[in-house]
Amino acid sequence: MPKIAPMNTGQTGTIGNRGERPERKADGAQAPRHVKPIGEGPGTAQRSDRGARQVLEGVRKAVVLVSGGLDSATVLAMAKAQGYAPYAISFDYGQRHRVELAAARKVAAAGGALAHKTVRVDLSDLGGSALTDAIDVPKGRSAEHMGDDIPVTYVPARNTVFLALALAYAEVLGAFHIFVGANAIDYSGYPDCRPEFLGAFENLANLATKAGAEGGRFTIHAPLIRMTKADIIREGIRLGVDYGLTHSCYDPDEKGRACGQCDSCILRRRGFVEAGQEDPTVYSMP
Repeated sequence: MPKIAPMNTGQTGTIGNRGERPERKADGAQAPRHVKPIGEGPGTAQRSDRGARQVLEGVRKAVVLVSGGLDSATVLAMAKAQGYAPYAISFDYGQRHRVELAAARKVAAAGGALAHKTVRVDLSDLGGSALTDAIDVPKGRSAEHMGDDIPVTYVPARNTVFLALALAYAEVLGAFHIFVGANAIDYSGYPDCRPEFLGAFENLANLATKAGAEGGRFTIHAPLIRMTKADIIREGIRLGVDYGLTHSCYDPDEKGRACGQCDSCILRRRGFVEAGQEDPTVYSMP
């Protein structure tokens, strides 16, 4: 089973043994300075993949999963700081907190993503989660007890589906690095945020793809996996992340304001307090 590399501030924690992962010769090159990040004007966020590939031949490309939340915004900044040319991917999966999709667009643009793709995969057709079905979102749970069980906000196989689609995008781009904001410290107990899952998926990626069969090696980067929420926020602030662009709440009101009481809001609020920083989130409840 691949193991997680130790996490140091400003360095990328990685699933897998990087010393045994030969990559394409051109993959280590740095992005040319003339390449511009995506903007926010019409058509810029969904920039042509073909055009992006032509501009970025010979650079170290990475696909970054961007939900619009605090963690993924930090991961995007970390990937960029490590010299990767980041391609953001988000998912419209029938989530009740659709305001996060607007946040994802802002985060991708501000974080310097070279392209941002939003993929539609409607998991609400399956249901089974408070995020995709007519099930109440739990409120007021103690942060200390969130990992005791798997809550109803768990979306069946969500990260498996998302990583599979991110892998497909990476293979199309000729990228061998995938960044995800999974965390196994301050989280709600989701099984698909565990190191064991990410290690297993990395193995799958290298067995199930044409690129892997031809000698390429995919790496799943999970730099937040052993970080507390406060540590994540400190690192993001160091890298210049604007957390005012992000959205974390599972059950926002009709104005898009965070509820302040769901697991995600509680972990976010506690993280900012412990980091000694002001949370820019607008909450519907004090």
